[in-house]
Amino acid sequence: MKSSAPTIRDVAAAAQVSTATVSKYINGAQRFSPKVEAALDAAIASLGYKSNPLAKSMITGRTNTIGLSVLDVTNPHFSSILKGANRVAHDHEYSVVLVDTEETPSRERRTLEDLSRRVDGLIVSSRLREHEMAWVAEIDKPLVFFGSLNELPLPTVASDDHGGAFMLAQHLRMLGHRRIAYLGFSKSRRDEERLGGIRECLEAAGLPLAVYDAEGPSMAEGERMASNIVLGASRPDAVICYNDLMALGFMKEAASLGLSIPRDLSVVGFDNIPYGKYVTPALTTVDLQSERLGATAMSKLLSVIRGEQVEKLTKVAPQLVLRASTVARQA
Repeated sequence: MKSSAPTIRDVAAAAQVSTATVSKYINGAQRFSPKVEAALDAAIASLGYKSNPLAKSMITGRTNTIGLSVLDVTNPHFSSILKGANRVAHDHEYSVVLVDTEETPSRERRTLEDLSRRVDGLIVSSRLREHEMAWVAEIDKPLVFFGSLNELPLPTVASDDHGGAFMLAQHLRMLGHRRIAYLGFSKSRRDEERLGGIRECLEAAGLPLAVYDAEGPSMAEGERMASNIVLGASRPDAVICYNDLMALGFMKEAASLGLSIPRDLSVVGFDNIPYGKYVTPALTTVDLQSERLGATAMSKLLSVIRGEQVEKLTKVAPQLVLRASTVARQA
């Protein structure tokens, strides 16, 4: 018969100390003399004792777990955020609990409040507007938010969406495009920044911008919206999509409608998801450094948990990635 796992009482007996001493030692609550600590280490090693994480959390009030809330786990942008966050968490002996709000703002409050009771801190992505989020600041756990906030006193990590959008528009303008459209997603706070960057660039050059609004940031929506954009009376010669997923769906449907990309129409997106370089033509995009965003947010949250001072806003610089979905337009 398999013997039962050693307990804290077994360690106490082997080291000839009290169970309270063992508990304080393994949970880091108190230091003891070198002789006592050596006896404890020897007893733990010889018995093969492993501490119970649940019991430890009950004693210390810490779970060594971080909650990460994302908007759509199937979107590779958020998968990369998780990868970066998880790497930093692992290096600091934390685990990550992932929740997916599935692009549904009505689920966010209950999901985050429930999650906050089981973790030491939270990293949050949200579709809610800032005036709808006052309750987030009242969650009694350290929290880092993705995106810029004007009023709420929360530490944040954000990509430079405005700057990235400006770079995309500038790239298209330098290629000779004059009829540019933006397929956006107005329900997202980030859409405002991206649209603002595009407008700033095009207005400086005296160029108009046609704006279309999708119901969701998905390939299916990019596909659905394509005919409205390319079969209208004033077809653009370049389209900027809110993200790469929408761009991929748009490109597929545009090709089905008889257009050649980029000969007839240049297409660009945001996020630099892995799929973008494997389609034909490969997608020009802005790399918003998703994995670095996740790593930066986790590092910042761990600093908050340790009681350290952090900057309210940390911005991650974007990078333009040029591929075959854009080409110079003949005058």
